[in-house]
Amino acid sequence: MSTTHRNRAIGLALALIIFLLDQAIKALVTGPLRLDEVGHIPLLPFFDLTWTENRGVSLGLFSAQSREGQLVLVGLTSLIAAVVTVWMLRERLLGDITALALILGGAIGNIRDRYLYGYVIDYADLHIGGVRPFLIFNVADAAISIGVVIILVRSLFMSEKPAETQANRKADDSAEIS
Repeated sequence: MSTTHRNRAIGLALALIIFLLDQAIKALVTGPLRLDEVGHIPLLPFFDLTWTENRGVSLGLFSAQSREGQLVLVGLTSLIAAVVTVWMLRERLLGDITALALILGGAIGNIRDRYLYGYVIDYADLHIGGVRPFLIFNVADAAISIGVVIILVRSLFMSEKPAETQANRKADDSAEIS
């Protein structure tokens, strides 16, 4: 297996892990913890579980109240997830693939929520006293945010690929063709 294929397999596995972790925690907060019924569970001086139904996309924008609107959001976010998947499968470097895998796994988790419930389940409430530097979020949101930051940092601070990397790419391309 070439390095490129290995990196892509790692990316797909990471996306699956993020999706499963997101869904497992959401099952925990809606199941045994009954957060959807109690609404709020203080855990630490700086972290609570707080039930929130996000009916929009990022930062609650483009809120969809009707089932048709919800399905439009599912369709649009699914299209974005498909683009991220294709992008990830075209990348070769593990750093780029990792960032895209985080975004993909998180997106699929939130798409599933929106399709099943009409909203995304958010619960993580990070705060410093009464100050909340973030909106209430979930594992999928955190993974998407981290993935986007990695892409931005890599694109801003990584120089052009050196000649050695380009030579490795040609070797990988010829190995894929064989």
